[in-house]
Amino acid sequence: MRTAVVDPKLVALAATRSLNPHPEKVRDAVFLANGFCDPRDLVQVKYEMVRRVRVDRVPVTEAAAAFGYCRQAFYQVAAALDAGGPGALAAGKPGPKGPVKLTDPVMERVEEWLATQPRRTAKTLAVMVAAEFGFPVHPRSIERALVRRRQAREAKEPKTRA
Repeated sequence: MRTAVVDPKLVALAATRSLNPHPEKVRDAVFLANGFCDPRDLVQVKYEMVRRVRVDRVPVTEAAAAFGYCRQAFYQVAAALDAGGPGALAAGKPGPKGPVKLTDPVMERVEEWLATQPRRTAKTLAVMVAAEFGFPVHPRSIERALVRRRQAREAKEPKTRA
């Protein structure tokens, strides 16, 4: 029985969300001729596409097509590179980037309610949020959000010696 050989670079690229889903679309001759360049490495592909335009003065549409992108995608990649450097070319963490319902203004209001009456339950707070903001929220979500905010405040406070 044969065991499959696992390419460690492929595993690393997949783990960092930098694996190009379409390496076959990269057809830039200079990129492919260089042994260091790997069309499976999405960050490298994006970086080289921008470099080809800015340094080698290849037209945007030509460079984008040679690396498997459209012109609009080139400009998005270039803007990400300008804003955050090469690290910004890696795919970000999937999913929501922050709270959808329990945003800062909502949680500030919840904390105001608790400041005036600290014994309010999460269930009561959920009813109050629904009445004031017009959307339902689970009491446990409020409890978790309050803990996160308290932990964030504690992390910002300077440590004092006893």
